[in-house]
Amino acid sequence: MLSAVLVAGLTGAVAGFAGAGLATGPAPVTLPRAAPAAPNTTGLSGTAARLLPSVVSIDVGRGGGSGFIVDGAGHIITNAHVVGEASTVSVVLNDGRRFSARVLGADQDEDLAVLEVAGVTGLAPATLGRSADLAVGDQVLAIGSPLGLSGTVTSGIVSALDRQVRLGGTSRSAVQTDASINPGNSGGPLVNARGEVVGVNTAIASGRGGGNIGIGFAIPIDRAAPIAEQIIRD
Repeated sequence: MLSAVLVAGLTGAVAGFAGAGLATGPAPVTLPRAAPAAPNTTGLSGTAARLLPSVVSIDVGRGGGSGFIVDGAGHIITNAHVVGEASTVSVVLNDGRRFSARVLGADQDEDLAVLEVAGVTGLAPATLGRSADLAVGDQVLAIGSPLGLSGTVTSGIVSALDRQVRLGGTSRSAVQTDASINPGNSGGPLVNARGEVVGVNTAIASGRGGGNIGIGFAIPIDRAAPIAEQIIRD
């Protein structure tokens, strides 16, 4: 009888230690989380997702900028000041592929240039819109590689139309936007809420530090597209 009592006591003591948590450790903690969201195909995030495959980074060695694919033949619009005097440049697609591109031609007065990457498959041309349809207050996105950060998307509005600025050494009308544009954005697209390219980002008004202060300028696509078409034809 005494042995039975001792065994029962020892069993209870072990159970007590286990109940105190010394054998099992702390219980796991799981915080409540939302269910995975479906991909957003609407709004500005949907617009950005559609346009990013069309935007490229341009490396000229001494510097670089941005551009965007305009057809399946591998033609890319950018700024003339991005390519400078180079005849060939390096182009990096949004998926990370790098190719050599030939500079087909440039219009220095309009600060526009066209590149060509030959024999490349899987290109995603951007849709060109109409800058004539823009109104002050319209939402826009600026897409490019500011400071070498490829695939950067910033948003803002059209701040003014037909703003006179210095482009390529001459005065030209431009679309003004408060979408953040910084060095490296040059040549990238300004895109409306429907995902259409309405301008070529080309210049900023900067403060003493040289960064964006909410005043950027884009060449209207209604002027840029015919120039690009002529360069491609010639």
